[in-house]
Amino acid sequence: DRAGIERQLTEWYGKASPSYSALAVAGGKLFAMKFQPPKQQPMLVTLTSANDLKSEKVLIDPNQIDRKGRTAIDWYVPSLDGKKVAASISEGGSEDGTLHFYDVATGKELGDTIAHVQYPTAGGSAAWNGAGDGIYYTRFPRKGERAEADLNFYQQVYFHKLGTPESEDTYAIGKEFPRIAEIELESSHDGRHVLASVQNGDGGDYLHYLSGPDGNWKQITQYRDQVKVARLGRDDALYLLSRAGAPRGKVLRLPLATPELAQATEIVPAGEAVVQKLEPAAGALYVVDLLGGPSQVRRFDLEGKNGATIPVPPISNVQELVAQEDGTLLFRAMSYTEPVAWFAVAADETAPGKTALVSTSPVSFSDIEVTREFATATDGARVPLNIVRRKGTKLDGNNPTLLYGYGGYGISMSPTFDFTRRLWFDRGGIYVVANIRGGGEFGEEWHKAGNLTNKQTVFDDFAAAARYLAEKKYTNSQKLALMGGSNGGLLMGALITQHPDLMRAVVASVGIYDMLRVELAPNGAFNVTEFGTVKDAEQFKALYAYSPYHHVTDGTEYPAVLFMTGANDGRVDPYHSRKMAARLQAANKSDNPILLRTSSGAGHGIGTALSERIQQQADIYSFLFAQLGMTAGPK
Repeated sequence: DRAGIERQLTEWYGKASPSYSALAVAGGKLFAMKFQPPKQQPMLVTLTSANDLKSEKVLIDPNQIDRKGRTAIDWYVPSLDGKKVAASISEGGSEDGTLHFYDVATGKELGDTIAHVQYPTAGGSAAWNGAGDGIYYTRFPRKGERAEADLNFYQQVYFHKLGTPESEDTYAIGKEFPRIAEIELESSHDGRHVLASVQNGDGGDYLHYLSGPDGNWKQITQYRDQVKVARLGRDDALYLLSRAGAPRGKVLRLPLATPELAQATEIVPAGEAVVQKLEPAAGALYVVDLLGGPSQVRRFDLEGKNGATIPVPPISNVQELVAQEDGTLLFRAMSYTEPVAWFAVAADETAPGKTALVSTSPVSFSDIEVTREFATATDGARVPLNIVRRKGTKLDGNNPTLLYGYGGYGISMSPTFDFTRRLWFDRGGIYVVANIRGGGEFGEEWHKAGNLTNKQTVFDDFAAAARYLAEKKYTNSQKLALMGGSNGGLLMGALITQHPDLMRAVVASVGIYDMLRVELAPNGAFNVTEFGTVKDAEQFKALYAYSPYHHVTDGTEYPAVLFMTGANDGRVDPYHSRKMAARLQAANKSDNPILLRTSSGAGHGIGTALSERIQQQADIYSFLFAQLGMTAGPK
């Protein structure tokens, strides 16, 4: 009953409370992206504090700019005094962003615009100067500056003075950066310094450059230094997350007065936990660690001493943290059973309290429990599984089970809350997230064990997870579905071609399936530092050995597959889904359907309108319920 599923989803979204993300603090104000269903897109709002919802004002509302709901804010950055905001705005899920400027007091647009500051290949970023009358921004080549094939590469940094034409913008840095550079910019709290973090494609290796009051840029780190995160403190120091000789991470402090990496001192040594994020505050340094997927938060003084753990909800995910000017930390946490909430902890306390920026679910999850178990991989590694189910679920080997995975780029699959999963649980379903290699759950070693020529390990881990669920009587192959998107779509393709008998159904979203041609597309070139390149003989061999498209075999009984793609996807070209679906349809000997669903007004998923997301979810749930025999309705 697809119509009934869509009706239920629409009703729940209609009752859903607002959620707040991407918080920033400037000029004593709080800025946030607010998503309030049934509105199609998140809006940019300001508040006087996280506990004063009455002070909320809408600054940019894409739903007013575009009544069709296809215009989205990619990202924004307030000036240091909080009086102006720059925002990258794009259409149709394209992520091809134009920078717009707004006056915060009046909400009026200032008139300046800069096109193509953001694109799915390298992303985009901006950082204000101290006076608030100019901004450093990421710029892609203009037509005529480079060959047509290079217009979405060679990102550089330029400076724009408000009120002047873009043609007068001045070059700052970037000519020497790699073709696949991805630049992130940050201003110091006083505007005297600008930090540029430059990633070499998507593989996780960075260079860092610092500009001082004289406007000159100085290189601070090389790729070999293995500095993964750099943040400007409020104490004229740079805080660095280094993985050099410490795959799980250590923290260094570098005074801005002596910006040479050799002058940095180690303040937080490496330990068992994986250091993931840093937030320097007034008088304190906050660190978010990963414990194999779930998060923990620690606080230190600026010398790395007097460490304390800040309690967070169990098996939860601390996605964001932002320090207020008085040293109070705001952090955003969620779990599989608790929706998003922003917590605050004062500089002199360790117990956080919920702020008013709390989401509520339109449906209860009080009957849902989460356990963590471990599957054993083919090489003996222990792969964590987060198993989410109704309390009292019988392990009779017959439960419909959805296994989700990603396994790439050092990205961790940490707990997320999604109230639409209630549809799944109400029909007796079990939901499982596997923390397979390729991710960052256990640091750089876990990532490197599943990238480049080691990519097959990712697929083996996921197959081991599927077998574990059957062995432990959670489910069986006819009741098991797999789901993944993007790099997780590649994972789906590999499981379909390598283990077609392991599962009954697969949902593969915006995936990469032809590993021999992927680098010919603009964003594919940014992925060679993660996947490898066909130009290297050893890497070609590894890519060909698992490339899903090349391993579809005629006359094979394949599971049911739903491919999802977006016509405007600038990250993974839709041709991957189209040709993989066609090849499977031609080769499949079973009666299981091979389906392709294309969203004409969407891209890789970022900026998708709510109405389109509901349509996508209704199709996914309808497909899974039908394939796993979950059509009887709620139990």
